[in-house]
Amino acid sequence: MVDLAFRAGVPAFAEVLEGPLAELVVEGATAAEEVREANREASELLDGHFPSLELVSHERLKELSARARLIVRTGEARPYANVLLRCGVFF
Repeated sequence: MVDLAFRAGVPAFAEVLEGPLAELVVEGATAAEEVREANREASELLDGHFPSLELVSHERLKELSARARLIVRTGEARPYANVLLRCGVFF
């Protein structure tokens, strides 16, 4: 796990997401369906980056995260600002 959080809200989810997206080949993304109602800003950010975003319950997202190879924790304090990325290779 990479822990970037040092104060509530810093660094923000959106800010941290931009870095890996510039370097990775993302094949798919999964987020909690609750983000739609609970965090409109994160929902719009995810929709903008991932047109085929898969939505699952927050409980299911936690189950899926148990198999993650890398977790990056931000200082984000707003609800459901999380996304699982499935990455491929550029060749």
